[in-house]
Amino acid sequence: MNDSFLFDAHCHLDFPEFDHDREAVFARARQAGVRRFMVPGTTRARWPDVTSLAEREGVVVSLGLHPYFLDEHGADDLEALERALANDSRIVGIGECGIDARFEQTLDRQWVIFEAQLQLAKRFRLPVVVHCVHADDTVAKRLRELALPAGGLVHAFGGSPQQARRFIDLGYTLGIGGSVTYSRAQRLHRSVASLPDDAFVLETDSPDMPLSGHQGSRNEPCRLAAVCERVAELRGQNPAEVARHTARNARRLFGCQSEG
Repeated sequence: MNDSFLFDAHCHLDFPEFDHDREAVFARARQAGVRRFMVPGTTRARWPDVTSLAEREGVVVSLGLHPYFLDEHGADDLEALERALANDSRIVGIGECGIDARFEQTLDRQWVIFEAQLQLAKRFRLPVVVHCVHADDTVAKRLRELALPAGGLVHAFGGSPQQARRFIDLGYTLGIGGSVTYSRAQRLHRSVASLPDDAFVLETDSPDMPLSGHQGSRNEPCRLAAVCERVAELRGQNPAEVARHTARNARRLFGCQSEG
C-alpha cells in the first residue's frame, strides 16, 4: 500500500475560524500532501458540525468535552456523549478531553468530566484523545490504572524523553505539532529524536498552535508539511519516511486502515 501522504491527526476544522473559507483550507491541505484529517469535538454544541465533517472524504472524527471549555458543559452532556457513541458509527474516538492544570480552580471538575470520558472509552473500546497541560505525570498515572483497551493520543506532547517513554509504554501515541518548529523547544526536540517510528503522529491543532514564523496567524493543515520537515530533520530521516510511518500510525490508532 502506498501511504506516503500526511495525516493531520488533530485539527479543529469545525471551528468558526474556518467558516468563511473551509473549502479553500481543504484544498490547500491536499495540495500540500495532507490527505487525512482527524477532527476532535470540544463541546456538545459543536458536535453536529464535527460529525458533519465525517461525511467528507478522508475525515474521521471524535467527540468529547474539552477542559478549556468547562463553563460550556451542561449537566447532561456526558449522557448525550454516551448516546452519540452508541448510535453513530462515524465516531472513532473520545475527546478532546483531559486536564489543563493552568486552571487550578477548576481541576476537581476537570477530573470528574475527564474520568467519565475515560470510562466511556473503556466501555466502548475507543481510543481517547487526551489534552494534557502541566499534568503529564498525574494523567499518565491514571491511564496506567485504567488500562484502556484502545489506548489513545496524547495531543500536543511537549514533555521530556522520560515522560514520552512513560506514555508509550502504556500504549499511547504522541501528537507532535507546531511547537517542534521553535528553536527554544529543546526538550521536545530531544524527545522527538528519541521516539520509535511507531510511537507518534503529526498534527496542527488548527486553528491554534501556530508554527514558528506564523505567530498570531490562524494555523491550518497545509502547514503540517513544515512540521513533518522539522521532525524529519531532528530524526535524521527523509520527510517522506516520516509522513509514511506517521500516517500509518494515525490510521492504526483511529481504525481507518484504508488509504483513501
